[in-house]
Amino acid sequence: MPIIAKPLWRAAACAVALACLTGCSLISKRATRMVADGLTAGGTTFTGDDDPELVRGAVPFALKTYESLLETLPDYVPLLTATCSGFTSYAYGFLATDAELIRSTDRARAKVLDQRTLRMYLRAHGYCQRALEERFKGVTQRLLRNPEGAVAKAEEKDVELLYWSASSWGLAMALEPDTLAIDFPAVRALVERGLELDPTWEQGALHELMITLDSQELLGGSADEARRHFNRAIELQHAQKPGPYLALAMGVSVANQDRPEFERLLTTALTIDPDAVPEERLVTILLQRRIDALLKQADLLFLK
Repeated sequence: MPIIAKPLWRAAACAVALACLTGCSLISKRATRMVADGLTAGGTTFTGDDDPELVRGAVPFALKTYESLLETLPDYVPLLTATCSGFTSYAYGFLATDAELIRSTDRARAKVLDQRTLRMYLRAHGYCQRALEERFKGVTQRLLRNPEGAVAKAEEKDVELLYWSASSWGLAMALEPDTLAIDFPAVRALVERGLELDPTWEQGALHELMITLDSQELLGGSADEARRHFNRAIELQHAQKPGPYLALAMGVSVANQDRPEFERLLTTALTIDPDAVPEERLVTILLQRRIDALLKQADLLFLK
């Protein structure tokens, strides 16, 4: 399951945060929260970059800063959400892409990368799960028993948390379906509630995620619904992001063994100019790197 929105790596204050943590023997919760608020306020320091390798080296520093801050603020929902989104994005944008690049030539190494990616997704989801519990006590168990009812009290301010909870959980599920597929209704409920609250969030990120979820026809999805969400995402994004094309190609085209459609969608995604949405330049570059690898390995996805 691809991640369908820009990675929310908020690292504008990383250096300041680390300096505070290492330079002071005692740091007040108030000061830590100020640093955390700076980290989670947004920005395009990483997502607008055009050098993936530079960002690859910097992101772990930011993620460990998040975790250091959480030692002081273990229940702070914005920081928990940012940590979840950061680990999810790093795992998908770099580790999972690395695995795809070598899957046809070194399957053993790709499998090792898959396992590390899975651990990263589960680590990410653990932070989102903690944030959900802070917002809605007991929601973890309710999601498994009554998914729709479990998130009924979510508000518009919770959409980001709903999205990253679903993304981290769903990505882990895709790598380990035998043990995690039973949780699929919970993932779907999180996304559907997000759509009810803000259907245009992040220019259609939730619609992108629904493309993948509705591609799972054996789990109650519908290819027609996946295409509907695809069209809405393209509309909201003005066809300037590769995510919807990748989601539909991997979800519907592969399932239908429609190689011409698969190649058409991914070829279109490769024509998108990374500078079309400057604040998401890095996201486009990373997705196109993965798309190029998938096109070259199409023989592994389609029967001859």
